[in-house]
Amino acid sequence: MELEDQWWRGQLATDIYQALRYKELKLPSYKGQSPQLNLRRYYADLIAVISNHFRLCPTARHLGVYLLDLFMDRYDVTEPQLAVVSLSCLLLASKFEEREDRVPKLELLNSLGCISSMNLVLTKQGLLHMELLLLETFQWNLYLPTAAHFIEYCLSIAIHEGDLHDGWPLTCLEKSRLYIAKYADYFLEVSLQDHVFLCFAPSLLAAACVAASRLVLHLSPTWPPQLQRLTGYTWENLVPCAEKLLIAHDSDVREANKQKCQQQQMVYHSSGQTATVAQYLHRPSMQYQQANHRPASYLSHSTTGLQAPNGPQHGNTQAITASLDPKSNIGNRAYQVSMHYTCAAPCFDR
Repeated sequence: MELEDQWWRGQLATDIYQALRYKELKLPSYKGQSPQLNLRRYYADLIAVISNHFRLCPTARHLGVYLLDLFMDRYDVTEPQLAVVSLSCLLLASKFEEREDRVPKLELLNSLGCISSMNLVLTKQGLLHMELLLLETFQWNLYLPTAAHFIEYCLSIAIHEGDLHDGWPLTCLEKSRLYIAKYADYFLEVSLQDHVFLCFAPSLLAAACVAASRLVLHLSPTWPPQLQRLTGYTWENLVPCAEKLLIAHDSDVREANKQKCQQQQMVYHSSGQTATVAQYLHRPSMQYQQANHRPASYLSHSTTGLQAPNGPQHGNTQAITASLDPKSNIGNRAYQVSMHYTCAAPCFDR
């Protein structure tokens, strides 16, 4: 998308934001009716893995996943074709969002472990044919705003010198901005994991990522007036979306703490000492660390670690599908989003 670098800092920031808001009103409808919806999480992860490997910008990654969602929603794509469709969506998105020299090359894609593990050999003709089909499906219009296009604008004033952390003034604004940017990036990636977030407008999702970040970091007020004026969203508008983001965060924190408990238990057993789970949980090292602001499941993305959903050498298909089921991470249970978020969050210097 032809936007000036760091447009959110320029004099036209408000006009560009309003233009993006107007454009999102005309986004194609999404019904979530694909017969392969249970495989959607795997191929969204595949796009994220390859995008991270080639260091593509977040807007390319999010646009690639969005193109995949829309295409799957309209066509009954066979499972063997989904990999080619996913890669074609990412290539189209990178050609639209990135410089030409940053677009992944065919030979480099074929050399990736996650591609060879699927027994997939990409061809120039096959990719061009799929890209043409995608362009015809979207009527040659890839100007489709995603939450990644709005997030920097929301983050531009996400931290204010009048903010309080647990009731105390902030003494290091730059460090606070760094923390909230990392958390907002994490929540933005969480939104790619489940198609349920497609029911929210991209601008609202971006604002909810910032609101959820402020909640987790115990910043008050949670949604200050300047952010409400900037985004045009009230706290009440953001609650349904922020609720789902925070449920996913809680799940990731529990999983991270569980893995640390298991690691600590192995260390204690190997040293001849024993301890209860409760003792592990009360150790300072068991607290969720800000240095790894993303949970282990997102930090472990690599081009060799992603397992294909089928094939004789990849294990049980049902087990893999179950592990990728977004419903296992984001539930439908009620979640009380209050101004005082209770989940353990790392403290930063006040």
